[in-house]
Amino acid sequence: MTPTEEVDFDRVADLQAKILLGGRWTVPITVERNALFVMDGHHRLAVARRLRLAVMPAVLLGYDAVQVESWRPGETVTPADIFAMARSGRKFPYKTTRHVFHQDLPGCDVPLDSLRCAVPAGHAPSQIASVMP
Repeated sequence: MTPTEEVDFDRVADLQAKILLGGRWTVPITVERNALFVMDGHHRLAVARRLRLAVMPAVLLGYDAVQVESWRPGETVTPADIFAMARSGRKFPYKTTRHVFHQDLPGCDVPLDSLRCAVPAGHAPSQIASVMP
């Protein structure tokens, strides 16, 4: 998975504490289904990497099911901009891209210990994505 946006490290630390306290992963990240870059969930990906998780729940989507906006007033971001940024190896500043999903996304409820192994029992490989680059 390739991140396309910077994160707020204070937010990452807070989210990590919350996830560790609960001991479960409850929100999958969303990933572009072909290029495998993160649409939504950059902070969760950062937490997963900090925790050295082998895999994590992910929802694979295309831009036909997603609307892209910018959190920044007067700024426009398109899927083409995001693809270009992902391919460049650079990242947008924190809170640049906003993905609005046309459908409700599934939740999850996976024990953290299960994500430290290759594929958690009872989860299809299509629901799990590798965390490490």
